[in-house]
Amino acid sequence: MKRFVFGCIGLCLAAAAVYAALSPGDRAYVQARLSDTVPQIGDAGLVAPPRSAHPVSPWQAALITAARAQIGVTTGYDGAYASLAYPMGDVPRQTGVCTDVVIRALRDAHGIDLQALVHQDMRGAFSAYPAKWGLTRPDRNIDHRRVPNLRRYFERHAQSLPVSDEAQDYLPGDLVTWMFAPGQPHIGIVSDRVSALTGEPLILHNAGAGTREQRFLFAYPITGHYRLNTAQQIP
Repeated sequence: MKRFVFGCIGLCLAAAAVYAALSPGDRAYVQARLSDTVPQIGDAGLVAPPRSAHPVSPWQAALITAARAQIGVTTGYDGAYASLAYPMGDVPRQTGVCTDVVIRALRDAHGIDLQALVHQDMRGAFSAYPAKWGLTRPDRNIDHRRVPNLRRYFERHAQSLPVSDEAQDYLPGDLVTWMFAPGQPHIGIVSDRVSALTGEPLILHNAGAGTREQRFLFAYPITGHYRLNTAQQIP
């Protein structure tokens, strides 16, 4: 019996050492995978009801519903470059990256196409966008699927808010960006549900294992906070 107990302890310590050696992005992937083995949204005691202190507008509710509808549909993560239709281009919904959760939710809920919006803005102000990928002109296949470009677009269109360490500052339907590690940005949508453990809003996102609704807001350094213009339409 002692040998069994010490063996289990040894395995736990080895697993902890392996986990500690992972990059922040890989840790997020592991956490997303582990979430499949713990209680999910709706289980008693895990998630409190929607936040009554912050009434959710129909616009926000539709965005959140569209993001939540991706759970169980988008079950993988694939950041490979892909040639897309234009406008409204997309990769198969079974997969995607973190930005695709936001892109699809805005399209499904409100007909807002970030592919077209970002591409047209970059055509008129290419030098205003991050020069991280060695491009000399916009690429409508990938520009809108890159977190730094979405951040710059939201900043240029007055949709940026201060970053805060207070959970109540993040309202349902807001967008948040994080940095897992240098060169590993991430984005997600603030849910109208909160953690019963901490009271912080859950996040709808894809951190490596498909779209999930999880306690994630303060898991990594927050780099941006955005509240979209609800009157915006496809140009």
